[in-house]
Amino acid sequence: MDLVPHFRTVLSSLRLLPGRALVAVSGGADSLALLDLLVGTQEVHGLELVVAHVDHGIQPESAAVATRVSEAAARLGLRCLIGRLGLAARFPNVTETIARAERYRWLRQAAEAEGAHYIFLAHHADDQAETVLLRALKGSGVIGLRAMARRRGMLVRPLLEVPRTVLAAHVEARGLTPWDDPANADRRHLRSWLRHEVLPLVRERVPRVDRHLRRTARDAARGAEAWDRALDLLPGLDLRVEPDGLSVAAPALAGYDTTLAGVVVRAVTRRAGGVVGPRHAARAVRLAGRGQSGQWLQLGGGWMAELAFGRLHLRRWSRLPAPDPALIEGASGELPWGGWRLLWRMEPAPVEQSRSALTAWFTAAGLLVRPWRRGDRIHPLGGTGHRLAVRCFQDARVPLGRRARWPMVEAEGRLAWIPGVCRSDQLVPSPGSEALRIDAHFA
Repeated sequence: MDLVPHFRTVLSSLRLLPGRALVAVSGGADSLALLDLLVGTQEVHGLELVVAHVDHGIQPESAAVATRVSEAAARLGLRCLIGRLGLAARFPNVTETIARAERYRWLRQAAEAEGAHYIFLAHHADDQAETVLLRALKGSGVIGLRAMARRRGMLVRPLLEVPRTVLAAHVEARGLTPWDDPANADRRHLRSWLRHEVLPLVRERVPRVDRHLRRTARDAARGAEAWDRALDLLPGLDLRVEPDGLSVAAPALAGYDTTLAGVVVRAVTRRAGGVVGPRHAARAVRLAGRGQSGQWLQLGGGWMAELAFGRLHLRRWSRLPAPDPALIEGASGELPWGGWRLLWRMEPAPVEQSRSALTAWFTAAGLLVRPWRRGDRIHPLGGTGHRLAVRCFQDARVPLGRRARWPMVEAEGRLAWIPGVCRSDQLVPSPGSEALRIDAHFA
């Protein structure tokens, strides 16, 4: 395999949007190869790369590895984020599953804090074959056997067709020094046992087993893709993209055959970038049919379902507290805040402003972004009197579960703007005058 041309082709096919991206670098050969390839193809992806390293705190030398990764990033002129999880102190018996869950949780939190659109991961062809076999052994359904995708949500895996040996050769040719995690050779971990004992024996009898396992993943992925396309054809489902997930018409979903409705919930969650099992999907269907507006439930895997205003919302579950207040200062800038991204600059004010837009103009800077508070009131643009912010949220059909992390823009102690919900009549500039324009984007 000619690695670099293959990598360029894969990146082009992903059609990634410009912005910031984390590169998860463990210090091993696979992730060092990924980082080297991404740095060498900057003109293809056009992303601002930030190295992200997770120090699990399990191996004695983990702190030294973190230092090595940080130094490697510095040599490339990249920032490096270090997540020190201290798992050995937090968990009496740290399993592979716990370490993986904590790693992904930290990576997502880091991406949110950085305003990053993507997290690059170095999973390769050998990992893919192992994952299919692991899931089969654990009783995964057909959809689960699709294993890993090149891109799923914000996770990007551009090396899934590249064998481990090719990556190792690239690292050696580039003079990079990888760190071999002892856990990768520890047979107590199921994946390591399969990698070092089971698969070598199977390959003796079935030399093409890796190719067969990857073909199983491709066939399962095609099945998932078929269901994804069917979502847009189902009558009455009314699938809508939300800032942090997807939603469907609850009455229509509840009216489907129970088995079909459960499969639809799983397919909708997959489109949003998550995975939900059949038991939790059935609970979501019952919520759609019998629940009350405002009720919600956790679906496992970091996902939740909420019934609001006749729609079932499926989105990622966040345990993060509401962000701290932050100032909007200067004539231009950018602020990541609670999963949102606020950008501002000076420009002439328009003749009119929309009350419910995601863009607003103000006569002054020094505005404060803060979380929603119960009892918040706003004087709507073009309205009379003050109105409770909660009523504005209800009019805009914003589910209760999303309100705690919705940005509220305050000026001089009074609520001036709820992006996408309500603009106040405060600090409204005259048409054509120089004003501060603020755009709110859900990251």
